[in-house]
Amino acid sequence: MMSLPSKVTIVEVGARDGLQNEDFVSTDAKVALINQLSQTGLTHIEAGSFVSPKWVPQMADSGDVFARIEREDGVIYAALTPNLKGFEQAMASGANQVAIFTSSSEGFCQRNINCSIAESLKRFEPLIQAAKAQHMPVRGYLSCVADCPYDGPTQPEQVASVAADLLALGCYEISLGDTIGTGTPLRIARMLDAVQRHVPTEQLAVHFHDTWGQALANLYQALSMGIATLDSSVAGLGGCPYAFGAAGNVATEDVLYLCHGLGIETGVDLPAVARAGWAISAELARMPTSKVSLALHQQAIAATKTKQH
Repeated sequence: MMSLPSKVTIVEVGARDGLQNEDFVSTDAKVALINQLSQTGLTHIEAGSFVSPKWVPQMADSGDVFARIEREDGVIYAALTPNLKGFEQAMASGANQVAIFTSSSEGFCQRNINCSIAESLKRFEPLIQAAKAQHMPVRGYLSCVADCPYDGPTQPEQVASVAADLLALGCYEISLGDTIGTGTPLRIARMLDAVQRHVPTEQLAVHFHDTWGQALANLYQALSMGIATLDSSVAGLGGCPYAFGAAGNVATEDVLYLCHGLGIETGVDLPAVARAGWAISAELARMPTSKVSLALHQQAIAATKTKQH
């Protein structure tokens, strides 16, 4: 087992992975969220997705979002792109990184992007070639690294095989997603152990959902195995439209509190992220699911009452 990393990169996915699962969020609200997150010290924000509006109508305004956000120097504004057309739209919108996505399981791949895993990788070849020509980094998302809602448990060797394929295709980093949030630390350790035999640790990220309350425990396991790039979602926004009952991604606020408590540098201002989370939650007429954010809110209320007395 490796020692914990001294610093980590937080990849904020709330504005894309989180909001794509909401019924409707205005373009104004998305822009405001990304602008707020840009002021927190985050260096990687997924700002939208150039997929067919027929499949993900919530992301139909991604071009407008990219046009209106106030960009900060040193911040990557990334977009999810399923094909060459999406890549071209992302380029035209000024995205400075793109991501492609496939699955570790055939059942999820068929229902999510209507093709086999092998076919999905083949589809990405022209996109990767175009990205190389434009010197555009491509990130690879790999779903269902623990379980699939259709095929059941995913074998670690299967995850490792597809991760190696994404690396060979030209992805600079592979984000390993526990899409339905059923993973446990032991299972995540076995999966990572298999993947790390095929993909360098520094080219791996983890993307955990919290359906069964294990995301932070799984994150700690990943950190202990040298993983230093963590996907998370402000206020715990999200879910998965193809995985019934899947909870949102692990909340960015909770990840920051964990890392700071472990002495791991993030470069991110936790209270500022929490404020952004409360603002978008108000737009959605609900509370953040982040326990840290809720605790900070209660702490602030208590401090106000103390001052009044």
